[in-house]
Amino acid sequence: MSDDIEQEHFDNEGFDQDQHEHEHSIHEHNDEDLSHLEDSEDGYAVPAPINDGIDLPHPLFRLKITHSSETMVAYADKPEDIPKGASVIINTRYGRDLAEVLGSLRCAGRCSTADIVHIERLATAEEVRKRLANAEREKEAFKICQTKIFEHNLSMKLVSAHYVLDEPKVLFFFTAEARVDFRELVKDLVSVFKMRIELRQIGVRDEARVLGGVGVCGQVFCCHGVTDKLNAVSIKMAKDQNLSLNSMKISGPCGRLLCCLSYEFQHYRDERRGLPSEGAKIAYDGTVFRVNEINVLKSMVRLTGEDGRILKLPSRRFKRGEDNRWQILDDLPPRAE
Repeated sequence: MSDDIEQEHFDNEGFDQDQHEHEHSIHEHNDEDLSHLEDSEDGYAVPAPINDGIDLPHPLFRLKITHSSETMVAYADKPEDIPKGASVIINTRYGRDLAEVLGSLRCAGRCSTADIVHIERLATAEEVRKRLANAEREKEAFKICQTKIFEHNLSMKLVSAHYVLDEPKVLFFFTAEARVDFRELVKDLVSVFKMRIELRQIGVRDEARVLGGVGVCGQVFCCHGVTDKLNAVSIKMAKDQNLSLNSMKISGPCGRLLCCLSYEFQHYRDERRGLPSEGAKIAYDGTVFRVNEINVLKSMVRLTGEDGRILKLPSRRFKRGEDNRWQILDDLPPRAE
């Protein structure tokens, strides 16, 4: 998981401590009202360079760690022996564990050599059976830990439990709004499980990625089924896409801004660079027009003139002149074939 904090030394340096309740409203909000929906960029993914100057291995594979819905890019010494859907052994941040091969990659995209893991080998039938057995044990471990949290009256929400494949260790992932002193809880759990216990605090978006669910669009959560790279999302992204600043419409079940707001943000920014900004004034046809609205998807610009006229013009009719002022062309330039 990205953004988790290992708590085995009980330092409990809080992640995502400044969480607030997700308040719904049918009214429009200002930036201050919606600030609790935004993420701090600290701890979230920063796009890596396409590569770091070193040739990447070929072919590369996309893997998924099923217990966390985390995906990884990997290579194998004998790639011809790695079929799609196979279970393989890799070294994760939690220890050596089992992952599923989603398929080979035609393009690594924004990936550096530091992001690529090594596929040690195919998992044996015994290891696959052990993982399935561990999944059943995790259900019981979850119930036990949840009971212990209640007994110790701790303000934390348990998200999941996971047994690492080849070592006596159980991981518990949780969310919390404030710092939690769970030293007594760990001692209690050790006495029950008789093995190493690790508690890891994660953010609310990580929780949504692990558990999954259905979003307002009717599709599986993007963070669970499409991508697990949790990039920070801002109110500016919603504004630039002319979306209603209504928390019910632009936030997900996790209480944070929708991940999908970032998908088209760069496209909107690129398109707007070639257009006048809203509020700009342009002289045309004997009067001055003010830009009221820019519809990037339809490539249309709406203007209101001082004489009361309203124009809706295609974006291709706007050009910045040599004096750096915007002009409206009378004749449309030919479309590119």
